[in-house]
Order: sequence, then C-alpha cells, then structure tokens
Amino acid sequence: MTTAPLRSVRFGPCDVLVSATRDGGTVLRSPHAVGPYPRTLTVALAAGARAHPDRVFIAARGPAGAWRRVTWGEAMRDVERIAQALLERRLPPQRPVAILSDSGIEHALLRLAALHVGIPVAQVTPAYALLAADPAKLARIVELLTPGLVFAADGDAFARAVAATVPPDTEVVVCSGVLPDRTATRFDALLGRPPGGEVERAHAAIDADAAAQILFTSGSTGAPKGVVLTHRMLAAVPRMTVDALPALAEQPPVLLSWLPWHHGSGCLITGITVYAGGSLYVDDGKPVPELAARTARNLMDVSPTAYFTVPRGFDALLPFLRTDAALRERFFRDLRFVYYSGAALPPHLRDAMDEVAVLARGERVAIVSGYAATETGIFTLCANWDARGACPVGLPVPGVELKLVRNGHKLESRVRGLAVTPGYWRQPELTAAAFDDEGFFLTGDALRFVDPADPSLGLEFDGRLGEDFKLSSGTWVHVGALRERFVDAARPLVQDLVLAGEDRDQVGALLVPDLAECRRLCDGLAPDAPAEAVLTHARVRARLQAVLDAFGGPQAGSSTRIDRATLLTEPPRPDAGELTDKGSVNAKRMLANRRVLVDALYDAPAPAHVLVRAGAPA
Repeated sequence: MTTAPLRSVRFGPCDVLVSATRDGGTVLRSPHAVGPYPRTLTVALAAGARAHPDRVFIAARGPAGAWRRVTWGEAMRDVERIAQALLERRLPPQRPVAILSDSGIEHALLRLAALHVGIPVAQVTPAYALLAADPAKLARIVELLTPGLVFAADGDAFARAVAATVPPDTEVVVCSGVLPDRTATRFDALLGRPPGGEVERAHAAIDADAAAQILFTSGSTGAPKGVVLTHRMLAAVPRMTVDALPALAEQPPVLLSWLPWHHGSGCLITGITVYAGGSLYVDDGKPVPELAARTARNLMDVSPTAYFTVPRGFDALLPFLRTDAALRERFFRDLRFVYYSGAALPPHLRDAMDEVAVLARGERVAIVSGYAATETGIFTLCANWDARGACPVGLPVPGVELKLVRNGHKLESRVRGLAVTPGYWRQPELTAAAFDDEGFFLTGDALRFVDPADPSLGLEFDGRLGEDFKLSSGTWVHVGALRERFVDAARPLVQDLVLAGEDRDQVGALLVPDLAECRRLCDGLAPDAPAEAVLTHARVRARLQAVLDAFGGPQAGSSTRIDRATLLTEPPRPDAGELTDKGSVNAKRMLANRRVLVDALYDAPAPAHVLVRAGAPA
C-alpha cells in the first residue's frame, strides 16, 4: 500500500442525521437540501447549446474507426427536429418510443427528442434482441410498452427480433440495413423539418412528475419490470450527484463510458453530461478480455475528468495501465476521481490503481463509490471520500432518506425521496407491493454499518435478502460475505463464483476462472490450448486445492467454508441471462442453467473435475 499523497479534489458534505422509527428501524438522511435543478433535463440541454454551441456534446466511433463528434449546438438542432417528427406522428403518452440499440449518437438524440416533448422513452437491453435464442423477454416488453415507434440502429442485426416481437403496424426506424417484409424509416428522415411552435408548446406543457423514461430490470427472477423515471427524477439526480461530487462541475466534465444506457448507471452518465455541460465519449469497449483493448485505445484519445466503472472494469484496464506509460499519462492527466459501484472493490485492485496513478503523476487519485437501484433514481448513497481499509457504499445524498429495518439477521434497506420511482409501467400490483406503508421503496438489499458505533463512516453492502440460504443443519450461509472472502483468497485465478448448497450438508461453488491467469501457470501447454486443458492442468488444480484447504481456517464452520468446488470451462453466457450488462454474474440464473454441474458437486465419490476440501465430509 503506497503512502503517496492524494490528488486534491473537492467533495460535498457527507454528514448524516440519524433517527429511530416507531417500529424500531433507523432512518438516515443528509441535513443538506438539494441544489437548484431544471424543470426537465432538456432545459439544461437548451441552455448549454446557447452557452457553448461549439463544445463537443457526444462522440462515438464510426464504422471506419474514426471519432464522429456532435457539438452542443448541433445536438440541440437535431433534437428539436426529431421532436418535430415525433409530434407529427401524434404519439400519445401511452405509446412510448422504444430503443433496442446500444449506446450511440442517434440513440442519444432520439431519447432527448422524446424527453423534450414529453413522450416517454424506453431503453431496452440489446441482449434481448441480439443474444437471446428465444426473444420471449423482448416480446413481453413490447407487449407491456405498446410502443408507437421502435428504433433499431442496424436493421440487418435486429431483423429477426423485430419480426418476432414488433407488431407490423408499428413504425421501426433504422440507421442502416433492411427489415425483410416491412418498410423501415431511415433515421435521417426524422431530421427533415425544422421545429415549429408545436415543439415549444409541448415542451412547456410537460408535467415534471409524468413518466419520462422506462428502464427495465434484468428480469433475473421473472419477467422484466418497467421502472418509471419521471422528468423531475432525470433533472434532479444529476444535481444530487454534483452536490455529493462537486468536482464534477468545477470544469466541463469529459467522460468516456462503456456503461449501458438501458441501465441506471449509463442513465446517470448521460444526465451528468447534460446537466454539467460536459462531453461524453461513447466507449465501444467493455470490461471483458476480448474488448478491454478498445477501452485502452479510446483512453489514448480521451483524458477523462472522472471515470465511472465497476470493479471488473479496473481489473480489465490495469494490465494496459501497467505496461503503457503513454496510456497512464493520458488516463490520469485530468482525472479528479474514479467512481465504482455494483460490487465491492477488492483491496488488491485498490492498491494496484494507486500504484499506476503514482507511476503516472506521483500521487494517488481518490476512489469513491456508491449504491443505488434502478427504482431509487440511480444515485442514492455515495461514499464521497477516499475510504481506505473498507468498501463502503456511503451515506444518503441530499434528497434521499434511507430506512434500515431488521429483517432476520440483516438490515433491510428502504429508500424514500426525490429520486425514487413512482412505480412500474402498467403493473399496479407490483407497484403496490414495492413500497411500505410510509412510502419507502423496498430495495430487497441488505446494508450494514462499517462501524455500528459511528454511522458517519458509512454503510457497506450486505447482499440481497433473498440470496442467503440455509444448509440442511439450519445454519444460514451469508452468501455475499463468503463469496467476497473466497474470491479474494483465490485471486488472481478466480474472478467470481456462485455458491450452492441450499438444504444440503455442505457449501459448494461454481468457480468462474480468470483464464489468462490460469494459463500462466501451465508450463508446457500450447498458448492456444483450449480452456478445458488449462483448467484441468495439474498446477492450476493444485493451487486452487491449496486455497480450498486453507480457506476459513481450522475453526471454520460448515457455513463459513467451501467444501466442494468446480471450475467452469464455459464462462457465464449473456444470452442465457447468466451475465448482466455490467459484467456481474446472475447467480440464480447460473444455478438454474448449470443444475447438472451443481448436482455433480455432491456426487459420491466426487467426479474428477470436482475439488474437495481436505477433511470435508464424504
């Protein structure tokens, strides 16, 4: 751990008021009010276009690989023209614009145009259309939305999904390609006419509490749910973010982001860009081995002022930062802080980020974190300080109240405030079940205090309430803590794991390996040897066997150790719902899809591919 100085950065207040509820719960809130924010997000877009029309607003790489940049002035001009085209189609609020494509310039302009004139817009993960073998989830979403217009940038790529899910009388807009057996509108056709007075009148008539955007949850436990975000939420959340992290707005932010726009985190990034007058560069990379090099290439062109990612994003980027001095210089040159969410940041990754920052600039860069759900407005808690020795998710930001309620052995988190959804699109029964009698949203997550004696040190994530399970002995297995400890012990060979063992005698695990790190142990193996050869290699198995034997120590009980494990030769599959857009493993889906492997963990005698802890019961 380096002792180098920390680059100076201004954070917002992080004090907290704590009070008790009538039913024995605890409520935490910031004593500070939310700063002023616009009536709608596009009010800020229009103001920025007038103030700095020539500043880059959004940029993305084109088919040939060169950056295509759109200025603030150009963006506002196109947004108003597209808004005019949407109004001419007389789309009622009950017929949203549905966007099936990934992040991109046309996607951004269409979304903002719909928001500008009060037409709800729904962004849907492209995985449902492009990766899923069965488009059932997309069909369910289209049925729930009844969209008036659908955007799919590449007609060729989306043709199968559109044919299977979009009614023939629904207009589909594409940038390229064709849709067999139906006529598609070219995106450029939406830019054909300058705005008339109807656009201005529609914008002025927007109800700030009306539905502006619909984001769909992953649907890991059932059909996807459409979370309604209002115009007020979209306008207020960026201000709440700046209140907590004022360094974002001390200069026009420059952001490079891979975070998906159909997810709350990507929505936060676009909102910050608009509110703070920044420039957003769309990163066509992702924190997976085959795409991380694209992020590194993009960072050679873009020096971000803040960097938002998930822990796996650090893991994927670090090899490039360690070996490329020019990339280190570009990445850290203007960087005020890095922000992560979605999972705890392992100590070795924090230390490694410190080391490459010091190599580049002679000082560390603040590493901050946060917590939110799609339903709680994307930005709920923030650890807006450089915490060392802990991985807090922070404290409530201005505008948020957090209630902690004892639920068995955990503290259930509930949220109320400015940025909380009014409910789910056309699902009143789910909406009614999602709130308690005081109007707090039931997150389904558990939190714990870093130090129960000092709430000001913040809270840590303590897992999903539904993920813990009991062994046959009746002993609870605390999945989040056990997973975190074992992954840390098994690094760098293991990236993640899924725990099994409900109603069984022992805890088992499906290990998600880091194939590149495992391959480094395999002396004499061909560089292109298949995954199965790598993961069955004697040195890989011996190293993991040693970790399994030592993990937990001699006093560990059945719920705090792992007795049986197997390495997955097939990585989690996004098309099967096993991997989320942010790169985290969907444990429930993995357990369901890999039932044969789970059952094999408990076979007697153990199959050859199963590692059994020394001393584990037969």
